[in-house]
Amino acid sequence: MDNLSGVSVFVQAAETLSFVEAGRVLGISASAVGKSIARLENRLGARLFHRSTRSMTLTAEGRLFLLRCQRILGELAAAEREISDTHSAPRGKLRVSLPLVGGLLNPVLAEFVRRYPEIELETDFSDRRVDVIEEGFDAVVRVGETEDSRLMSRQLGTFQLQLVASPDYLRQMGIPHQPAELQGHACLLYKFPSTGKVEPWPIAGWEKLLAEGINTRLVCNTVDTLIYLAESGQGIACLPDFAVKRAREQGRLQQILREHSHHRGSFKVLWPSSKHLTPKLRVFINTLSARLFLE
Repeated sequence: MDNLSGVSVFVQAAETLSFVEAGRVLGISASAVGKSIARLENRLGARLFHRSTRSMTLTAEGRLFLLRCQRILGELAAAEREISDTHSAPRGKLRVSLPLVGGLLNPVLAEFVRRYPEIELETDFSDRRVDVIEEGFDAVVRVGETEDSRLMSRQLGTFQLQLVASPDYLRQMGIPHQPAELQGHACLLYKFPSTGKVEPWPIAGWEKLLAEGINTRLVCNTVDTLIYLAESGQGIACLPDFAVKRAREQGRLQQILREHSHHRGSFKVLWPSSKHLTPKLRVFINTLSARLFLE
C-alpha cells in the first residue's frame, strides 16, 4: 500500500507539474510530496522529473511511468466502482441498439422496463452496424460475428433461416423438393433497409437461381410483412425460425426444403470493454441472456 500511495502522489505531481499544487490536492505539504517522489525515484533507480527553481518537467522515464500509473489507478477506480455498484439499485439512462426483430425482443423489453422502473431505456432499432463507442451506445445486440477489440460480448442464442409457405399455397402450387423447383414458385424476398441488398436464401445454387430469374412476387424490408403475405398464400418466404415458430405450430405456415437449407446465425450483446458493468447494464445483459430464447 505504501507503493500505491507513492504512485498516487507521483501521478498528482506529474499532472500538475507542481509539488505545491499536488500537496494542496492531496492534503499534504509540498515537502511531503517531494520526499515521496524522492523515495520513489530511489526505489526505481531513475529520475522522474527535471526540476529547477523556475520549472519542473517529466523525464522520458517519468512520462512512460506516468502512462502506466494512470492506467493502474484507472483500473483500481473502476474496480472500486464495480464493488460499490453491486450494492446499488439499477437506475439511470441506458441507450441500446437492437436489430429489427421486434417480435423477438419486445416481450423481453416489456419485462425489463416492468422490473426496473428506475432505468430509462432508450432503444434504436436498426439493421445497420452501429459504432458502439463513437455513437455513445451502452450496448448493442447484433446478428452474426463481430471483430472489434474495443468490445466485450456475450452470446445470447442461435437461430436458423427457414423457407416457409402456407398450406393453401403449397396445395395449389405444389411442394418443391429441390431448390431448382423454386423457379416455378412466387418468392417473397427480404431487403436490408440500410444497404438495399436482398438477403440470400440459405440453399445451394441460390446465386444461380437469382441470375437465371425467379418469380419475385414481393421485395420488402420488414419481416412482419413477409410473414403476413406468406400466411396469406402469396408465396414462399425465407424467415428466421423464431419469427415463424408460432405460425408453424398453429399450422399457418409450413417449412419446405428442410434438407437443402443450411444456416445457423447467432445473436450477441456487445458493450465497450472500457466501461465497467454498471448495475443498469448488468441487469440488461442478464435479462437478455436469461429470457431471449426462452419464449
